[in-house]
Amino acid sequence: MNLNINSQINISSDETAFSEIVDDYLKPIYNFTYRLVGDKDTAEDLTQDTFVKAWKNLDRFDRSKSFKTWLFAIAKNTTYDWFKKKKEISFSCFSDEEGNNPIENISSGEDLPDEILERSGLAEEMEKVLQKLPVHYRAILLLRYKEEFSLHEIAEILDEPYNTVKSRHQRGLGKLREALA
Repeated sequence: MNLNINSQINISSDETAFSEIVDDYLKPIYNFTYRLVGDKDTAEDLTQDTFVKAWKNLDRFDRSKSFKTWLFAIAKNTTYDWFKKKKEISFSCFSDEEGNNPIENISSGEDLPDEILERSGLAEEMEKVLQKLPVHYRAILLLRYKEEFSLHEIAEILDEPYNTVKSRHQRGLGKLREALA
């Protein structure tokens, strides 16, 4: 059942409605967190934390925006907080030491990750390569190609400027292509 979160029901007091939200979004949120952290138990904990935070903050949800985007933003924040506690994530500059960005020269005519995967049947290899990418690239690629968010929606989820998301998307694609080549 697909619940229209913008309907007139009082979500914060309606446990049935929240149960429907969990039913609709549990698998996509779990898949997203799992692909970021690579551990089933941790992904389960992060997914549960995401829904607890969503439940506690439903009154803060801006009904003029996408609920799915809001929920994925909570999942992203919860996962990034976990990484920060584990000190496994580095939010540093993504260019090389000389300030060069070779990814900017990638031709837009190259195959996208889902096209590579479809053509060559490399699903398992793709998962392994994705796990090796830094989490900031992995998150963008997963949101774009698994969850089919636009770059504008991803920018909103990640709370990053659109141009930052766009360049990280291109860099992530480049790193993915290099690893698969």
